Amino acid sequence: MGWLQRLFGLEKPHQEEAPAPQSAPQSAPQSAPAQAPATKSATTTQTIPAERVGLNGEYDQSGLAKRVALAFDQNPEVADIETVYVAQLGGTVVLKGKVSSQEVLNKLVNIARGVNGASGVETNQVTIG
Repeated sequence: MGWLQRLFGLEKPHQEEAPAPQSAPQSAPQSAPAQAPATKSATTTQTIPAERVGLNGEYDQSGLAKRVALAFDQNPEVADIETVYVAQLGGTVVLKGKVSSQEVLNKLVNIARGVNGASGVETNQVTIG
């Protein structure tokens, strides 16, 4: 079971799913003025803080944690870990649980830091052993 499935009950998004939210607003408003949809989508994109962007670009209160979980799923070195949980406090990724070594924890931290919107990674709730 992957990180997204275990923590959030979600399946990994498929590659073709990501463009769908962008293409739907462009084709739907046929009768509206051309400038209105562009203004609305630009405003929506700009107002979502990076830590609240979901897996498909939508607003998601736990967006950063879900994107970190997806990044863990995509890394074969940490994909099978089932003793660590991911949460977020604003832009801070919070890791909780137990890992087998400091090396594993370092890998998790490095992956989490690389996710857009992560301003820091908190590990004081992770035990090693």
